[in-house]
Amino acid sequence: MLLNEIRFLAPEIVLLAIALILVLADLFVRRKVLLVVISLFGLVVAAGLSVMLWGKAPASIFYQVLWVDPFAVFFKLLFLSIAGLVVLFSQDYVSKFERFQGEYYALVLIAAAGMMLLAAAADLIAIYVALELSSISLYALVAFLKDEKSSEAGLKYLLLGGVASAVLLYGMALVFGLSGTTKLAAIAQSAGVLSTGGLAQNPALLIGMVLLAAGFGFKIASFPFHMWVPDVYEGAPTPITAFLSVASKAAGFAIILRVFSVVFGSTAWLGANWGLLFAVLSALTMTIGNIIALLQTNIKRLLGYSSIAQAGYLMVGLATVGVATGGDKVVQSGLLFFLMSYTVTNLGAFGAVIAISNKVGSDQIDDYTGMGRRAPVLALALTLCLVSLIGLPPTAGLIAKIYIFNGAVQHGLLWLVVVAVINSCISAYYYLKVVRVMWLGAPASSESVPSSWALRAALLLCCLFVLLLGIVPGSFVRLAELAARTLGF
Repeated sequence: MLLNEIRFLAPEIVLLAIALILVLADLFVRRKVLLVVISLFGLVVAAGLSVMLWGKAPASIFYQVLWVDPFAVFFKLLFLSIAGLVVLFSQDYVSKFERFQGEYYALVLIAAAGMMLLAAAADLIAIYVALELSSISLYALVAFLKDEKSSEAGLKYLLLGGVASAVLLYGMALVFGLSGTTKLAAIAQSAGVLSTGGLAQNPALLIGMVLLAAGFGFKIASFPFHMWVPDVYEGAPTPITAFLSVASKAAGFAIILRVFSVVFGSTAWLGANWGLLFAVLSALTMTIGNIIALLQTNIKRLLGYSSIAQAGYLMVGLATVGVATGGDKVVQSGLLFFLMSYTVTNLGAFGAVIAISNKVGSDQIDDYTGMGRRAPVLALALTLCLVSLIGLPPTAGLIAKIYIFNGAVQHGLLWLVVVAVINSCISAYYYLKVVRVMWLGAPASSESVPSSWALRAALLLCCLFVLLLGIVPGSFVRLAELAARTLGF
């Protein structure tokens, strides 16, 4: 039976096998572009195997340790797409660590495999193992440049990540102590029979829930667990900053949605309490992220604080899932659609930043002056992505915010939507500041800004989907709805 279930892990097995092949091939291959081909081949094969799982009936495998359902497959495909785009964006950056390209691509694939397992995890132990598989790979990638800033960023990320893991483990231990099991479905049954008098009569459950939220909050960079973001984003290789900003965040929201919907969403009173918890964190996260972003002069730090604010918007969806009775699938699908939109938008922004910063040799916003004349295509792509992050038409960001905010209003969270709209207006200032510098400033040089075919192709894909999700979102909305339908089956 177990051997028969291994086929459901085929995408992850392929990625891990390709990672091993990359490390070995790097010893013998002189043309390093072959490593890119091998990486992309592995990602395409894994994506094909994941698509084959889409039509399967939802099932639990390995004694209910993992779930195979459209929700897990949705995130598998999302992580594979992100990894593929990061590999393409890296072609303009890998010259900075030319001797270690095999290890670099291998770690990206291993991190993606860990995130894929995390989205499918149905057991607390499996969640922790998958989380550490992805996290340890990311610790190494952040410090990959081996210079002062990169090493400092890697060390900070490692130390703070270790603290977050300890907090998460303590929360898991409390939940296990209350329920006597590590299986999410069984924990949900135990939580459902607890006193309905509220969390005050169940202090251990309250503490466990808060500690789980804190541990996962580090992953999504929510307040007050966001301190690592600016320094890590600034010091890490820019493609890895992009990877962290979207893949790590998507993995965090996937497992939060899985755990809190299944375990703590089993009864209305529990859902209302964790929904309120995330509503408060959402308001604080988006406000602090946007206010501090106003002061930034470094584009990577600005996008770092921007990602904190975007986490706050996404948490509006989490809060709505909590307060919605009966596990509203429309609300859950809104969160998944927002993740799709944010992924292509933020990756596109970082793709343009990689090309421009490589040429000017700086991440300072002032050094982007006049890029509209020097590199009009790159400047246009960055402008489109920044407009989408604000939430203006005709981009994906507008539809995503309407989708998620509409659900919040319908479930009594109007105050949170008002806070989010005010924060969106605040964010327009620092996003449009970058646009103004690029298009209205006088260029310091008339020299063009070159970029590789791989980066241009990846950037084109991102911009295309930013527009498609904004203009014809119907198919993508249905995809998100199908993925959310079986959550917690």
